[in-house]
Amino acid sequence: MRIFLAGATGVIGRQVVPLLLEGGHQVIGLTRRPDDAEALRRQGAEAVVADVYDAGALTRAMADARPSVVMHQLTDLGSRDLQANADIRRRGTRNLVDAALAAGATRIIAQSISWAYEPGEKPATSRALLPSPAVEETPLDLDSTGSRLATVRAVAQVEATVAELPEWVVLRYGMLYGPGTWYAKGALMDDLLRSGDLVPSRDITSFLHVEDAAAAAVQALDWPTGPVNIVDDEPAAGTEWVPAFAAAIGAPVPEVEAADAADRQGWARGADNRYARTELGWSPRYPSWRTGFGN
Repeated sequence: MRIFLAGATGVIGRQVVPLLLEGGHQVIGLTRRPDDAEALRRQGAEAVVADVYDAGALTRAMADARPSVVMHQLTDLGSRDLQANADIRRRGTRNLVDAALAAGATRIIAQSISWAYEPGEKPATSRALLPSPAVEETPLDLDSTGSRLATVRAVAQVEATVAELPEWVVLRYGMLYGPGTWYAKGALMDDLLRSGDLVPSRDITSFLHVEDAAAAAVQALDWPTGPVNIVDDEPAAGTEWVPAFAAAIGAPVPEVEAADAADRQGWARGADNRYARTELGWSPRYPSWRTGFGN
């Protein structure tokens, strides 16, 4: 396949490129920086230097690339600016999908998140689990408020926009950890832990190692249209994972105070990966943050 990879030099994209090349695919990587383009070419990929916010340049680049599949791994988190990340979800995705449609691409695989679901007691499901039609997809949290509502709306817009292509897969990733993420030694969460601003709570998180995120993106080339939770097997409260994370990166282990389950924010419920595992055949190399932290 000819695959146009937007975000080819990002945390996930740079792991996706070699996997696609090893699978015999032709990769056209989109980047804003000429130096990154040269690095992609040295790997064996084609490279396009363009800004996703420049709709005209992106459309021309996509037309020249003639991909059958577009892969959307765009984020803007390097400066820890959540508004910039919301902008790329909305405007960047719009431009990418318009360019893909104009170029005749028939399939898109797009990055999303697994913590945009409405409040609930159990981990959220991404779609019905056959043969159990009583299990329904959990809706997104569009009744939220404040900054969370802005995030959820941006996610909903991404997912609605990519669904304009004939075939689409939305990968609702867990909280990413591993090299290049915020959950690594010397990165944001390490800083917050050492400053005392990362406090163990009853909020539940579903994690995902970046290697498992990349592997899922490649496997999704053959998956049916729809959203899918790509998370590890063990959603966990902060009272469990924060001390384990601290130990893994060599930071002081915070004291865990007794807390009632009612203290959990309703939407912080984690996500269920059974659809990906049982119906799509995906399984994480790191099934739990317990063994994945530090890798």
